[in-house]
Amino acid sequence: MRFKISSRRLLEAFLALACVFFFGPLQAATPALPGLVRSVSVGPAKDLATTDNLWLFVPTGQAATPFVPVGPFVATWTGTLSADLRADFNFHVEANGSFKLSVNDTVVLETSGSSTEMASSKSVRLNKGPNRLTAEFTSPPNGDANVRVYWSNKETPFNPIPNSQLQHAESPELAASLAIHRGRDLFAEFRCAKCHVTGPGMPELEMDAPAFAGIGSRRRFDWLARWIQDPSALRPGSHMPRLLNSNDARAQAETIAAYLSSLTTGPSAQTTTGDIEAGKALYEKFHCVACHVPPEGGEASPGKISQKGVRSKFAPGALVTFLQNPAEHYAWIRMPNFRLTTDEATSLAAYLEASGDPIADRSAPTASETLKRGQDLVQSVGCLNCHTLNQPNSFQTKALAELSADSWSRGCLAESVAIGSKAPVYSLTPEQRTDLRAFGATDRSSITRSTDADFLERHSEHLQCRECHGKFEGFPTWDLLPGKLQPEWAAKFIGGKESWKPRTWLEPRMPAFGAYADHLGRGLATIAGLPPTALPDPAPPDTADLAKIGQKLAGPNGGFTCVSCHSIGDFAATQVFEAPGINLAHSGGRLQKSYFKRWLRSPLSVDPSTKMPVYFDEEGRSPLADVLEGDGPKTIGAIWEYLRLGDKMPKPE
Repeated sequence: MRFKISSRRLLEAFLALACVFFFGPLQAATPALPGLVRSVSVGPAKDLATTDNLWLFVPTGQAATPFVPVGPFVATWTGTLSADLRADFNFHVEANGSFKLSVNDTVVLETSGSSTEMASSKSVRLNKGPNRLTAEFTSPPNGDANVRVYWSNKETPFNPIPNSQLQHAESPELAASLAIHRGRDLFAEFRCAKCHVTGPGMPELEMDAPAFAGIGSRRRFDWLARWIQDPSALRPGSHMPRLLNSNDARAQAETIAAYLSSLTTGPSAQTTTGDIEAGKALYEKFHCVACHVPPEGGEASPGKISQKGVRSKFAPGALVTFLQNPAEHYAWIRMPNFRLTTDEATSLAAYLEASGDPIADRSAPTASETLKRGQDLVQSVGCLNCHTLNQPNSFQTKALAELSADSWSRGCLAESVAIGSKAPVYSLTPEQRTDLRAFGATDRSSITRSTDADFLERHSEHLQCRECHGKFEGFPTWDLLPGKLQPEWAAKFIGGKESWKPRTWLEPRMPAFGAYADHLGRGLATIAGLPPTALPDPAPPDTADLAKIGQKLAGPNGGFTCVSCHSIGDFAATQVFEAPGINLAHSGGRLQKSYFKRWLRSPLSVDPSTKMPVYFDEEGRSPLADVLEGDGPKTIGAIWEYLRLGDKMPKPE
């Protein structure tokens, strides 16, 4: 039998063979989804999730993820690593445990044992575009489990692999696992454990709701009545359920609102007159639009709360007090504390109250029988499961362990609730119901476990951290933060307990998230494969000599002239810039040492938007050959010893 092959087909075959010869095997199209798929197994228990990078830290005695029990585990990462051009790279790993890395189905790096020493691969050829990547880590028999992978070549300084170059593909197994993750998060966010008793577990089980004591001095009666009747009508997607499902729900809501309005803390405050234009300027300065739709700006959008109803919500004068301390009556509130002065809070309140919904300033009923009925309803319909008040609570339902499988399609998860039902009605989407049912189909033991990395991943979304970080000028991108900051300092800064401001030239202030701060600070470290507490940094024997050399390197006389941009304690930077550098006296206690070393070696490779110049050549050598013989690592080490002196740093000569 004879076959005819056209010249066009021959040309296509030749080009295909040429591509394989010159560029390596053809790769599949790069998946569009960022990050890698990470599987964690403890015996038969298995959890799949996505992760930004090849990082993991599990403290001794803790679970690797909330979805597997505590115990020896195996973690596997799969996905693709995209290279901009065909090039050779070296991979490096710090691991306490056994680790194996494969690229395009070839093992390129393997370590074993319980060593945290850096291990490096030989040169590995990466094809242009996506390269298959698989990594496997087995926890050590003793001690913390950790792994952290880096790469480098002549053009690429030693750094973690950029998150943007790691991708993964979807799969049914991954989708099913992520539904369980989302369901667990929803279970916590909607305060399900407040009714379905669960015992100790993830920190969010302690999340509160606004305290009722004194609420009559903080909220208007009409707003309370409308909110109690149907919270989702005022705030779409509200976590507060509708508790009143009878035909006289409106009357019951007004009766409860009347009772709550009677819970006052003293005489009513008077509306404070403020500067509306100054308030609007503050609103813009603090980037409130990251979480809110302005009062004159229309309806709420996904993830953003409209402020049209602010004027009708707060009692006279109460908004000023709230803005100065949002967590005073609600510890886990997502509204952060900007540490406003009275003048700032007054002006901001004046702006928020100047437009928006009109006030329906109805007087609350005060008849004793009405207040008694309202009190009885508060005690019986479930209000006190979430809200605190020194009153007995008569509402009870089944504990979580008592809920059968079919319970997750009935009651508060039913598609519709009959008139007269005592089940709370949540404004859940069909997708949220599906996710909650997926979580309910598990043994639900995941709510008894928590990791700081898991907390960070979820609450950085809930608190909308990325709406500022990476979107506004001067804010470091969110991807830059994991592994950058000392966890204790990060927690202090996020909690609003740090007295100094790193970027003094930025008008906005870092808001404080008090109840979240400790977990977020530790999560920024552990999610990047670093310990949740700063490790001891032993001083070398010649630390005083090195600090003296570092002092010289920071100055203009034979050094890098760091003081032209950076202040050092009370010694101000010697030149004026639009964006001066961060005060170096704070850097030693603020930055992870590993981050500082990478940053000083090649700032642009860490943050392409930085104004920090590059001082070291491609080989990592210092241009100051007469200092420590131009040895790059020693030079960086000397500057670090100088920074570690903190507020005792002498000014450069």
